[in-house]
Amino acid sequence: MTPTLTRRRFIRISAAAASLGALSSGHPARAAIAPVTWRGTMLGAVATLEIHDEDRSRAERLIALACAEARRLERQFSLYLPDSALVVLNRTGVLIDPAAEMVELLSISQHYSMVTGGVFDVTVQPLWELYASHFARDDADPAGPAATEIEAALARIGSQRLSVSRDRIVMPKGMAVTLNGIAQGYVTDKVVDLLRAHGVSHSLVDMGEARAIGARPDGHPWEVGIADPDIVGQTKTVLPVVDRAVSTSGGYGCQFDSRARFNHLFDPRSGGCALRYRSVTTVSRSATAADALSTAFSLMPTEQIRSLLPRVDIDRVHLIDEAGKPVELSA
Repeated sequence: MTPTLTRRRFIRISAAAASLGALSSGHPARAAIAPVTWRGTMLGAVATLEIHDEDRSRAERLIALACAEARRLERQFSLYLPDSALVVLNRTGVLIDPAAEMVELLSISQHYSMVTGGVFDVTVQPLWELYASHFARDDADPAGPAATEIEAALARIGSQRLSVSRDRIVMPKGMAVTLNGIAQGYVTDKVVDLLRAHGVSHSLVDMGEARAIGARPDGHPWEVGIADPDIVGQTKTVLPVVDRAVSTSGGYGCQFDSRARFNHLFDPRSGGCALRYRSVTTVSRSATAADALSTAFSLMPTEQIRSLLPRVDIDRVHLIDEAGKPVELSA
């Protein structure tokens, strides 16, 4: 049996029939269609796009269209492109006549901030800058930044202080935004919308977050492996996925110190880092929701996650707790 593919920071899904075993046999067999595949990077993450279509030239054209759309959105949301709209916003504090997608994504981000009680917050970039600069020093205190430095960074955080409208986006001086906890999912959803509009019914889209269009061409679910947080290349568990997005967040994805006490999942309430779980995986119809809430849930106790599920677009949550034990929650 071939192993299910996994990822460290984000789950990866493969459409290749040789890489995915069926989870059930209650579907009629169809002739295998070799996928047209693109692999690259998007928003600083490894990205893949695989389309199953009997017309290979049509699939190739759709790949080109999808990549062009993803690149267009990357120029809005990237922290890595020096002329992106987000970089301009962080540098100047204002965007005049912003793109509709920037307005939509920041509005969605503010919604998730509200429903999570401020746990999800795209304005945590000052904490990233603080921790990154602190641990880049040769004489960095292994206990992390000083309490006064954390307090100063927290004073610059609060997504509800962003003024977002169709005409302009404005934020207070010193504030900075990162969309790394939601933009990958949003771009994935936009690419899925484009492919569906062109009649694609079997595909896997991963622009830093993964979403399946329909089932596999043979009718079986796609298989998604949740990586073992402690062993690179090992699978902790496997999820069957049909027409759903899956996102995993874990502190192991980016650690600032060798003892793994400080990571990129920041708590905007305290300035600390997520240590409650080894990883959090969300399954949703929306990659945007899965992306944002896998981040937020990393900072919440299970009771709070469970209470939120009826209010958010999440089907189920798979946690790996501090002891390495899997825990499943469902709406």
